[in-house]
Amino acid sequence: MQLINIIITLSKLTGRFMATSNLNKIKDKRKDQIMNAALNVVATKGYSDCRMDDIVSEAALSKGAIYWYYSSKKDIFLSLVNHWVNRWGVTLNHIVEEDLSASDQLKALFDFFLNAYNDNPTVFKAELEFWALSSRDEDFRKKTHKVYQEFLELIEGIIQRGVDSGDFKNLDVKVAALSIMVNIEGIVWFSFFDSDGLSAKHYFETITDFILSGLRAK
Repeated sequence: MQLINIIITLSKLTGRFMATSNLNKIKDKRKDQIMNAALNVVATKGYSDCRMDDIVSEAALSKGAIYWYYSSKKDIFLSLVNHWVNRWGVTLNHIVEEDLSASDQLKALFDFFLNAYNDNPTVFKAELEFWALSSRDEDFRKKTHKVYQEFLELIEGIIQRGVDSGDFKNLDVKVAALSIMVNIEGIVWFSFFDSDGLSAKHYFETITDFILSGLRAK
């Protein structure tokens, strides 16, 4: 009898766990749906001109469903920054954790952003909108500053390891890291303007060679 009671209890717990797991999957799917819609809308209309109704229409969800997860348009777009930071952060952290030389880690970093651009250039269009918002809104300024500061520190870590190992020359790590970050952000240009025969791939290959040539110890 005791064994039967244990089996029944375990069955109930398993059922609750599965129900919670399924509910979380639905929540994650809905949030992804909203984030993807918000990305498309802000890249097309800009933050100032987009409305909650635009996101509702793009997401193909009810307004109530969206307000269940987010309290306002601003809340959605602040969450959109987190959404892409979390999505990219896993790969970026993996790059710096790999047992590679500093040069190869920087190459992997450039390759990652080139692939990200090829997969979804809309993200980079939206990034420019967030730059503009950062000059007008303190919450966006704090959010984007934190993101870029963490990215800058990641690059600084790679360069410092290269200096310590003798792979890179002794230089100003912060200035070198900032230069690399600015060059990576240059891919935003390809999101808005006619490349006139210049591909993002060629751009990245060229600046990678320039930067590594300047960093390497002679």
